[in-house]
Amino acid sequence: MNADPELLAKLIDEFKQSLKENKLETYKPYDWQKEFHEAGSSNTELMLMAANRVGKTLSAGAETAFHLTGLYPDWWEGKRYEAPILAWTGSPTNETSKDIVQKELLGGMGEDLGTGWIPKSLIVGKPSTRQAGVKNVIDTFQVRHKTGGVSTCNLKTYEQGWQKWQGTAPNFVWLDEEPDNYMIFSEAQTRILTTRGNIIVTFTPLLGMTELVQHFQEGGRGIFMRSATWEDAPHISKEDRDRLSASYRDHERDARTKGVPMMGQGAVYPVSDEDITFDLYEQFPNGIPSYFARIKGCDFGMDHPAAGCELAWDRDQDVIYVIDCYRKANALAPYHASWLKKGNPMVPVAWPHDGMNREKSGGKTLAQAYRQHGANMMSKSARYPKVRGEKEEKGGAQPVEPIVEEILQRMVTGRFKAARHLKDFFEEKRSYHRKDGRIVDRRDDILKAVAYAVMMKRYAVAPSAARARRSSAPQAAHSSVRL
Repeated sequence: MNADPELLAKLIDEFKQSLKENKLETYKPYDWQKEFHEAGSSNTELMLMAANRVGKTLSAGAETAFHLTGLYPDWWEGKRYEAPILAWTGSPTNETSKDIVQKELLGGMGEDLGTGWIPKSLIVGKPSTRQAGVKNVIDTFQVRHKTGGVSTCNLKTYEQGWQKWQGTAPNFVWLDEEPDNYMIFSEAQTRILTTRGNIIVTFTPLLGMTELVQHFQEGGRGIFMRSATWEDAPHISKEDRDRLSASYRDHERDARTKGVPMMGQGAVYPVSDEDITFDLYEQFPNGIPSYFARIKGCDFGMDHPAAGCELAWDRDQDVIYVIDCYRKANALAPYHASWLKKGNPMVPVAWPHDGMNREKSGGKTLAQAYRQHGANMMSKSARYPKVRGEKEEKGGAQPVEPIVEEILQRMVTGRFKAARHLKDFFEEKRSYHRKDGRIVDRRDDILKAVAYAVMMKRYAVAPSAARARRSSAPQAAHSSVRL
């Protein structure tokens, strides 16, 4: 029986229209987008500082729609609003508000209304517009919340001035692109104090190391920042990446392709990512040579995420390879220990002196807790080798500059490499910076784990030897472990 062509065409058109009007159900975030959403559950101020075209505005639009409607997907672990909210969005101009934020949330006006993230069936009434010299610029619209109440969204612009950001107290604020006046962000901060809401900022850092970027770089309680590069966006083909990258001017290339503000001398590691990147399986198609010495490092999560890394050291060429890493907040010792003991559990783990701090429950030190769950923690905390005239190595807190300088020198001379797939390592490396000459001790969890491992590399062992020796003994003669 042949289908009626006209009926079939009508059904296809209706299906396509239903997809347009229920776009929210199709959102499948990348891992980095999901991490950004999840961070809203424990942070008030969130920044997604990303390259062009990676999906930063898309993800922020979807999150705004979830909050306005209360229709959170099953996978959602971020901030939740269980009642109708007042939301504000911010854009540089009326044109960008209409062409970007308005289109992302609503799709447009007329027949296109409801083809954005907000389902058409939940848009209440007709959005109100403002006289702005630009046709159909929406000022306010309302959305039916899952509870039956109504959420309201005001679309503001930076060109209106910071005074227009005073007044009522929104539950949620989305700033798309960076305000040219920090007072706008400051006013948004003030507004959400009453509601205990969230601010999210999504932008490409074309203005460099501004006051707003510094605010997030320096971090603090309730502040979260995530970056995303073209490497994090599989939808951008390599051909497009190469073509667009070549067309950008030198001074803006990193900002547009990696979401990196130009920090100049403020960068701790002012070395291009590509200069230290290697492809793990291309470099070692038959696996990492068994004679490479291995060591792992960890940084304990106290008031920040815990992190770990694994290094492979080619002692013949004196090249250190970062082959694996991880970072995880709000997890217990068993989780972290399981990562540290994966692969070869006998590879020694370097750890910082605060591992001697005791847990609030149980009375064990942090290092003991990890060790109890199978991690091969070294018998002493990370420390520099003893120098001539000293009887033994000095434990306790270690100065950071010597190990930072060693790693930098290795990067510059080609003796420090990191696997291309380690996105979190490169994110931290790009944002690691100084202020007034001092390293800002924020967003450096993996970098610290790497530093402890490099600091203790003299105790690294080859996998073939790791099963036969414990981490408390220094590496034996070079020839005894085929290094």
